[in-house]
Amino acid sequence: MPITLQKLAARLRTAREAAGLTQEVVARQLGLPRSSLAQVELGNRTVSGLELDALARLYGRSIEEFLAEGFRPEDSLVAIFRAEATFADAEEVARAVSDSIALARELANLEDLLGIDRAALRAPAYADSAVHSKWQGIEQGTRAAAAERRRLNLGELPLGDIEDLLQSQGARTALLDLPQDVSGFALMEPSLSFLVVANRRHPALRTRFSWVHEYSHLLFDRHSKGTISRESDRANFSEVRANAFAAAFLMPEIGVRELLASLGKGQPSRDRWTVFDEGDVISAESRAEPGSQTVQLYDVVLLAHHFGVSRLAALYRLRNLRLIAQGELDVLLGEEQEGRGKEIERSLRLPSDREESEKREASPKDFRSRFLALAIEAYRREKISHGKLSELAAIVEFSSSALARVLQAVGLDDAEAESEVLLPEGLE
Repeated sequence: MPITLQKLAARLRTAREAAGLTQEVVARQLGLPRSSLAQVELGNRTVSGLELDALARLYGRSIEEFLAEGFRPEDSLVAIFRAEATFADAEEVARAVSDSIALARELANLEDLLGIDRAALRAPAYADSAVHSKWQGIEQGTRAAAAERRRLNLGELPLGDIEDLLQSQGARTALLDLPQDVSGFALMEPSLSFLVVANRRHPALRTRFSWVHEYSHLLFDRHSKGTISRESDRANFSEVRANAFAAAFLMPEIGVRELLASLGKGQPSRDRWTVFDEGDVISAESRAEPGSQTVQLYDVVLLAHHFGVSRLAALYRLRNLRLIAQGELDVLLGEEQEGRGKEIERSLRLPSDREESEKREASPKDFRSRFLALAIEAYRREKISHGKLSELAAIVEFSSSALARVLQAVGLDDAEAESEVLLPEGLE
């Protein structure tokens, strides 16, 4: 039985409130006067299909939810990201979150249409998810990182492609433009595809760290349906745990020590051994040449490059493993701030973070490519119309002319597609 205009109006109002958005913000996103939105929520104005679709996306919903018999406003996925009252004013974050939810929802629909088991999340959920102190968070994160490396048979080697690794565990990855304060977020709603998002505005090495950070939330905080990671919240216990996990997962302790040993570093300046033979004790002592074990900035540059992390991440990992003292860390941080790390990087002809970021932008590898491939396959199987395919392509910023070329290349171009492509549209 269709719902009444008044009931739909009430649901739209409660969904907006659950998402923590004001009428002014929503009206601005839709390009409507606030008074028009107010009339919609009062039931005095009908809402078009396009407007309902835009509202559903903004509120992290599906259109079907608004039209179904039952409706639960507290289920809003956007609402779970309101870590604080000021989030309602962060329109950019709200838009990125709602767009990601819409993408995850459409991806889930495509996977259902194509018979793909999207529930096959292979990453485990860690039971000790409660964290009551920073120290406990560090212990949990470090311990889980070692356990995950064992489970995935990664040994002590550097990680390769982080996105491939997360995809193998059933998690989708995406790069989105987010405010500088936000490093990423994770969607863990079972009705959708599991999704971890990193900030496209951050350098490539930082996005690697962010993806692993968000993967930690997927392991520990799956009950929450979603988390958002901000610099302003870095002292939160769960964020401390996620950062500890990322550092240990990207730079395993034995691997770090072995690399330093290959550089002739990391050994104590004086070492003493005793051998017991059931009758007596024989002692032996070794002394390193003075200053030979001091970690230099070029060691840090090589360590960071080896494990695919930033030099700052490598420095703090060395300190936490007690491979350098606080005084040494301060000296090395000072040298890094002077730009000496970049100079060493250039001298050794190692790729810079900027070059890695440019490479990433030149060949993006987030889930949008897979999303479009699934959409084309659904179209080929006649599971969706050409109009729906064009809509899905637009969601991932793929123009109709570019879509036409892809369809032509795979032999799927037809009269309907050609007629739509001939219409004037936006630039690619």
